[in-house]
Amino acid sequence: MGEENMTTTFYNDLKNNKSENFFLIAGPCVVEDEAMPMQIAAHIRKITERLGIPFIFKASYQKANRSRLDSFTGIGLEKALKLIGQVGVELGIPVLTDIHTEEQAAIAAGYADILQIPAFLCRQTELLVAAGKTGKIVNIKKGQFSSAESMRYAVQKVQQTGNSNVMLTERGTTFGYHDLIVDFRNIPEMQLHQVPVIVDVTHSLQQPNQPSGVTGGRPDLIETIARASVAVGADGLFIETHPNPLQARSDGANMLPLDQLESLLEKLVRIRRVIY
Repeated sequence: MGEENMTTTFYNDLKNNKSENFFLIAGPCVVEDEAMPMQIAAHIRKITERLGIPFIFKASYQKANRSRLDSFTGIGLEKALKLIGQVGVELGIPVLTDIHTEEQAAIAAGYADILQIPAFLCRQTELLVAAGKTGKIVNIKKGQFSSAESMRYAVQKVQQTGNSNVMLTERGTTFGYHDLIVDFRNIPEMQLHQVPVIVDVTHSLQQPNQPSGVTGGRPDLIETIARASVAVGADGLFIETHPNPLQARSDGANMLPLDQLESLLEKLVRIRRVIY
């Protein structure tokens, strides 16, 4: 089976919900060193295999959207992408990373199974088209400024390249200058676009635009948002996790400690079984 057919088959499995569970996109915010991606991915894979949760490993190879110029952005594009790709090959799991420019789409497609469009870039036509043309699954994050209804146009931009493998992710809506709020009506609303809908649990709990130039967060509410997302019927969950969020070089304020992931997933699986 060719790579394109494998991608479509995997996407259709997610879309048609052939698993009894939600699927999980999880991993660190960004590749911080050579050892981290494999260590985190292997740990999560062991948990998700036991619980029967389809797992997609996520890590950014570069952080382009940072508040301050001195913030950590990555260990190098090519080096980080190779490490992400290595996780997929050695563990036999799909991997996801985000892209920021049209040029990066083709580069990242050489290593990742899923290309993610950051929320701030969800209306960038050239970026969406470039991602679509790779034939990879494209996960578009709903902009903090966008309505669920308007996201159909982002979906159409990718689909009109001939690529129907599109997903949408809810990640909160701007509420004032320093907070986000999750409108759970967005989940069924975006599912009307006939694509899998994911809730980005951890980014929805960010507190951006802090005077310090470092984004804050409410990790104490991760379980609350995750439970509600499963109860409402989200197809997938997106959870960034790190062995020690206090030492993470990006988004540590809203990430879940890795040693808390298993107990959370166990609770979420029970909720899913009750509902479905």
